[in-house]
Amino acid sequence: MSIFKAFLWVGLSHLAIAGHGAWAQNDAVSPGEKSAFMTVEWADLIPPEVLESLLKSPGAEEEDPYRRAFAPTDVNPAMDGQKIRIPGFVVPLEFDEEQTISQFFLVPYFGACLHMPPPPPNQIILVDAPEGVKMTAIYEPFWLEGEVSTVITDNGMAKSAYTMQLDKLSPYGE
Repeated sequence: MSIFKAFLWVGLSHLAIAGHGAWAQNDAVSPGEKSAFMTVEWADLIPPEVLESLLKSPGAEEEDPYRRAFAPTDVNPAMDGQKIRIPGFVVPLEFDEEQTISQFFLVPYFGACLHMPPPPPNQIILVDAPEGVKMTAIYEPFWLEGEVSTVITDNGMAKSAYTMQLDKLSPYGE
């Protein structure tokens, strides 16, 4: 088994098995408040059949599932048009002189897209925030709510397989 396959297996196993861990613990909605957004995990963005084959014991499958995990067209079609709530880290793409961000990538872990290689396209969401968001702590995780689409975008920094029209951004601890 290659080091790459072992790394990918461990990372995806963590996404699927520990998915209800640190991110989900702050998933509470105030009593009486009903959210219009479905809370999802990063593993939910991977097509179920690809995720299932990736989570098999390393070496038990051919290399094709590992290549498919990084293919830009492998998205979960059930996510298209969904109103979701997902945690992640912001990688600014477009901002003004006041540091108001109007477009950014949402990624599952700190430092993604700043180091090579970036996460697979189905683990990157291109977020449009036409009204802009003022952020002072981009090194902190955030909850994002919005409608996602399965649209492949390549801006030179990275390729994303999802886009989101931002409805709400809030600190992860809230």
